[in-house]
Amino acid sequence: MNEILKQKAAGIKLLLTDNDGVLTDAGVYYNTDGELLKKFNMRDGMGVERLRKFAGIETGIVTGELSPSLVKRAAKLNITELHLGIKDKVAAVKEICTRLNLSLNEVAFIGDDYNDLEIMKLAGLTACPADALPLIKSHANFISTLNGGHGCFREFAEFIIEAKGTAQLVGNRNGTITLQNGRVIGKGHPAYIIAEIGINHNGDLEICKKLIDEAVAAKADAVKFQKRTPEICVPKDQWELMRDTPWGRITYIDYKRKTEFGIAEYATIDQYCKKLGIDWFVSAWDAPSVDFMERFDTILYKLASASLTDFALIQRILETGKPLMLSTGMSTMKEIETTMDYVNAFDPNYPLFIAHSTSAYPCAPQELNLKMIQTLEAKYPGIAIGYSGHETGLATTVAAVTMGATFVERHFTLDRAMWGSDHAASVEPQGLQRLVRDIRDVETATGDGLKRVYDSELAPMKRLRVNISDEYKTKPLV
Repeated sequence: MNEILKQKAAGIKLLLTDNDGVLTDAGVYYNTDGELLKKFNMRDGMGVERLRKFAGIETGIVTGELSPSLVKRAAKLNITELHLGIKDKVAAVKEICTRLNLSLNEVAFIGDDYNDLEIMKLAGLTACPADALPLIKSHANFISTLNGGHGCFREFAEFIIEAKGTAQLVGNRNGTITLQNGRVIGKGHPAYIIAEIGINHNGDLEICKKLIDEAVAAKADAVKFQKRTPEICVPKDQWELMRDTPWGRITYIDYKRKTEFGIAEYATIDQYCKKLGIDWFVSAWDAPSVDFMERFDTILYKLASASLTDFALIQRILETGKPLMLSTGMSTMKEIETTMDYVNAFDPNYPLFIAHSTSAYPCAPQELNLKMIQTLEAKYPGIAIGYSGHETGLATTVAAVTMGATFVERHFTLDRAMWGSDHAASVEPQGLQRLVRDIRDVETATGDGLKRVYDSELAPMKRLRVNISDEYKTKPLV
């Protein structure tokens, strides 16, 4: 980083930006009613949040537009310095500086067109997207490698954060995470029990609803699905392999397409789960699937064990800001450490869970290695550790809770004999009911570790004990 630019960036206290061509791609989009729409980039939104969190810098928008979409976007990002329909941008920026008691040298500005030029001559630090007009580029201190609406704001924000040197890699996680619905997962709280439906619905929405019904009846806390883009997740050399399925003999890629739910099905799932009062979320297997799921207000994202080293996918999930549950099957400690370093570099306090797992279906008891729950707990204090099981019995999942798992996940099916790859390693409805019951019984039975004489013991004491302590001799029986 250029030392002069570093010094300038270190003194910045406010970042102002144009809208069209910077936060958007300058495209013109209309809906069927003729309403002008704007296309924003989620990475830029995360840049606003990170700038606020790690550099203590707020963002403001100064634009000549009058856009309802921009008003909504600014509200979502808690941007209060929103100035619309501005004819004289220089006057607007000077007014902001006077009101906030800032000098122009303490203000950074990112623009892309000729109407931004005069501000760029005044601001302490200036930037532009890669596709800005040539004259604007000639006045910019920082030229992004990304175009407008494609992350240029985020890149400039990260430049400033790095210069400020305020992003520390030591977090202060406290071992619990409070979900957006108020449910707390972590030490000292009941285990969060997840019934993973995955793809056990076999592409049938009615089967899916029955599975949700059974999970609710068993008093599970959440149901989980798997969302993937088959064309990305299935290797091309497997696309044309033929497979016998409930839909007949079809190619493997067509089979994977038929087991995927789309927007209509997930909208139904969303409403159905809300109606029944059960949480739901997904394991997203690729970045477009994250984009797809952002249509819904799910409580967290799960990263499947197979995806632990997929950093492009991890990055996309982190940009949503939603809690992330990492599963660690088929992984070495080095791979877990590398992924943890990646997450902590993004945000040392990012809401994170780690699930111990062994990726065998079904998994033999000797390969469950439940002591890894305690190993992970010791290695990552302050992070909620859980267990994702693929065994056939229930006792070992209950044991995981006694060994410290703050959440557990088991694959769930209506019938283990059903057609499909995951049913054999899944728990049926009665089994899920027993699992939830036994976990709750164990949690109740764990107690607080303080020795006491219970009222229920007084009668046996008076019948069986030879020498009774004075404090109990006259104590009435209940």
